[in-house]
Amino acid sequence: MKVAITGKGGVGKTTLSSTLARLYADEGRTVLAADVDPDANLGLALGLSQEEVDAIVPISKMRTLVEERTGASAANQFYKLNPYVADIPDTFSKDINGVKLLVMGTVDVGGSGCVCPEHVMLKSILSALTYRKNDVVIMDMEAGLEHLGRGTAANMDQFIVVIEPGARSVQTYRNVKRLAGDLGVKKVRVVANKVREPADEEFIRSVIPEEDLLGFIHYNPQIIDADRLGKSPYDFCPGAIEEIRKIKGILDREES
Repeated sequence: MKVAITGKGGVGKTTLSSTLARLYADEGRTVLAADVDPDANLGLALGLSQEEVDAIVPISKMRTLVEERTGASAANQFYKLNPYVADIPDTFSKDINGVKLLVMGTVDVGGSGCVCPEHVMLKSILSALTYRKNDVVIMDMEAGLEHLGRGTAANMDQFIVVIEPGARSVQTYRNVKRLAGDLGVKKVRVVANKVREPADEEFIRSVIPEEDLLGFIHYNPQIIDADRLGKSPYDFCPGAIEEIRKIKGILDREES
């Protein structure tokens, strides 16, 4: 199973990503969780301490590695567009609670962006993850739609858009579905987070097609408490975990 979890900033992508990863890991599955968000905090949500997170060097910042694999250097403006990266997820991931965490980082570019060795490297790694046949791969994507424009998640089985009960989140879902279709990704699903009351559920059901709606995660102050303490929601929020377990059950039935 290969899923990319996306949505607006602050909607709960990392809570869903980390919890799904740990649920699968607890079943004995090989799970690789890729943090593709520049504001990388998937490690905290999986159970690392802040000190451990701070010690991780993102792949995009490993200049020597990028130069070795792409052939790029200050003296060489030409580089490989398909560097060998198949060994990187296992070599550079960090094991936490049974999950292999790979922190990708981001490429700082101005203007409309560019194709640079670091970008080529990240794109190649994301593509390689989709070929890990028996593994569960969960990508916690950056907020917004830039990753869709770059096509870095084009080979995923499906996108899961985390939304809140509001018009702006729903618009993000519609934009993701449109752009994902351009990339050939047929499944774009929705998880509604921070749902407070029946009226919120009714709103979501009125604007999201039934076949796209995976489920609801209700507003839970325990998730906020876990975040404040820098702890994994998996260890603090049993109610939310059960709701996400039901969502996982739908994904499992579709995978089998």
